[in-house]
Amino acid sequence: MKFAVKAVLRLSLGLSIVLSHSAFAAAPDAQHIKAVQDLLESMQIQKVLPGVAARSRYASEAQRQAVFAKLDKMPSVEVYQRMAPPLAQVISTDTALEMTRFYNTPYGKKVIYKKYNSSAQIMMPGMKMSVPPEEKKERERAAYVTASKELDAAEPAIDREAFKVLQAINSAK
Repeated sequence: MKFAVKAVLRLSLGLSIVLSHSAFAAAPDAQHIKAVQDLLESMQIQKVLPGVAARSRYASEAQRQAVFAKLDKMPSVEVYQRMAPPLAQVISTDTALEMTRFYNTPYGKKVIYKKYNSSAQIMMPGMKMSVPPEEKKERERAAYVTASKELDAAEPAIDREAFKVLQAINSAK
């Protein structure tokens, strides 16, 4: 139930952010798409695809293995190029630039590393997550706060586009 509520809230927040930005009224230009590609690269978004593939259903184990083999051969740049144009509809240029800046900082690189290389952590009731000084510093920047919220709201779109890329890979011969 909590998951459904969170998903609905994220979706409604995402739509309200998209609708509130007049930059989304026109089709994204080449600079905007390039900024989103750079963001996807700094986020190492290609590492999301194996997780999406693992959660997907296949007709056979052979088909599953074939998809993973295709994923291993696919250049990361191709993933960014496929995902950037549709994501530019929900991620503004300002957000792409700000979050690319963040993910290219030493702390941002640690965040990305933890995202793809850490195991689940258990939080006991009453425990609070400690906030590193680097994160506190970022939270003082209005541009980061705004961009972070917009990127969080775009998360469902990122997942959807990753799934579409996976489908394209699966259907390619």
